[in-house]
Amino acid sequence: MTEKWLSIVGIGEDGLQGLSAIARSLVDQARVIVGGDRHLAMLPTNDQREKLVWTSPISASVEEIIQRRGQWICVLASGDPMCYGIGVTLMRRIPVSEMTIIPAPSTFSLACARLGWSLTEVETLSLNGRSSSLLQSYIYPGARLLILSEGKDTPAIVAEILTNRSYGGSTITVLERMGGADERIVEGTAALWGQTEIAALNAIAVYCIADVGVVPLPKLPGLPDNAYHHDGQLTKREVRAITLAALAPTPGELLWDVGAGCGSISIEWMRSNARCRAIAIEQNSSRLLYIADNAATLGTPNLQIIQGKAPHVLKDLPTPDAIFIGGGVTATGLFDVCWEALQPGGRLVANVVTVEGEQTLFQWHEKVGGDLIRIAIQRAEPIGKFLGWRAMAPVTQWIVVKSEKLNPH
Repeated sequence: MTEKWLSIVGIGEDGLQGLSAIARSLVDQARVIVGGDRHLAMLPTNDQREKLVWTSPISASVEEIIQRRGQWICVLASGDPMCYGIGVTLMRRIPVSEMTIIPAPSTFSLACARLGWSLTEVETLSLNGRSSSLLQSYIYPGARLLILSEGKDTPAIVAEILTNRSYGGSTITVLERMGGADERIVEGTAALWGQTEIAALNAIAVYCIADVGVVPLPKLPGLPDNAYHHDGQLTKREVRAITLAALAPTPGELLWDVGAGCGSISIEWMRSNARCRAIAIEQNSSRLLYIADNAATLGTPNLQIIQGKAPHVLKDLPTPDAIFIGGGVTATGLFDVCWEALQPGGRLVANVVTVEGEQTLFQWHEKVGGDLIRIAIQRAEPIGKFLGWRAMAPVTQWIVVKSEKLNPH
């Protein structure tokens, strides 16, 4: 049994006296105490033990802790160390068998207790060290959001995003220094938010209220075409919904979106779950700007965008769970590189509208099988004072799942 040399103790604004007996004994037994200035200030002034203050970037401190493996070290953390906290960071480098973690109530738990909200019925996110446009994908009418703040300016940023998104009537509650003597709650609405003096240590609760006539954006694939900025290179709404159903995202999976156009497939893949990841590959430089703009507007700022031509730009990318080829299927060697990259169980979906593209898909189908389908969509449009059907270009789609047995060679 490995000795548990590292303890991570969650501590609230009420300091040492708020700790349980077990947590207090872990703090008392430690030879080295690690924390931020705020946490270390909670210790008695005559405490002679060695103190380590977090560095920026924090990775240097993490390395120092690892180099001291076996010493009795206690890390003081805010609230629950495993809720967007230092525990998650340390866990990537140190096995859980070597540490003891004692959580205090998380910021989210404390906020729910103040507001009377059910923790299982709220959306939780952190804007600490993350792009504020992440918020976009969490907004819908009636949503209750709990947000970890970066600092005193975050509430105003949140208010501006909500107002610009036509959710200006949303109520915003800022909870400062929860659990301590200086706790304060500030309330307002997004459109009228004018609070300037906010404590750096705060969390934000939002109840989303849409302006009259606003059509909410769903999490399901098939957002309206006008949700995107594009130059015509857009997988149309109906085809997009069918394509994402074929790609079948599950949480935590990675998509390669090859020939990404304006990024709609990878953006909707990521919108399906906060842990889904995607890499958009596009060679046209003006379309790269569309992808970045759409990703920010639609709440997927972590979409990785790579400029370049497939297949050679794909060589060193992380292993995908699914690949979508929306452009350039006729590029030499593209199929072989993509097929090689997929693990067993990985999905490959390709869409084409040209005869040459169809011929390429048919050759790939002959190698490894899969399903070929044709998607023909017609939309009713005015012809004079009547309505008539206007056909969109039919799309041929090839879907294949790589199995243990399949080998094209």
